[in-house]
Amino acid sequence: MQRKPFRKRPSVRGEVPTEERRVMLPRDNELIGVVINALGASKFRVLCSDHNERICAIPGRLKRQFWIKEGDMVLVKPWVVQGNERGDVVYRYSIMDKESLKAKGFEIPAV
Repeated sequence: MQRKPFRKRPSVRGEVPTEERRVMLPRDNELIGVVINALGASKFRVLCSDHNERICAIPGRLKRQFWIKEGDMVLVKPWVVQGNERGDVVYRYSIMDKESLKAKGFEIPAV
């Protein structure tokens, strides 16, 4: 039986990704916010880009998809009723997404 020749694989550690990550951008009435503190029962106090402080909840279908900590950047969808006071957390941004959102001109509230 003849062996196959050894094939050297490209190094993964030293490579820099050339393609840009896709970032979820705010749609219609969605806002970018920063989590101020956790209130419990999957509710958070969030400072939004329109300078309103909202109590936001993670909807049941998304509860186990992402874990949110204080200081995380999130995408908030305000409620139809009590829109200036309440909202839903739709998405959690990573640290790398923060720079790309700033480059695209979105306002990120400072805590």
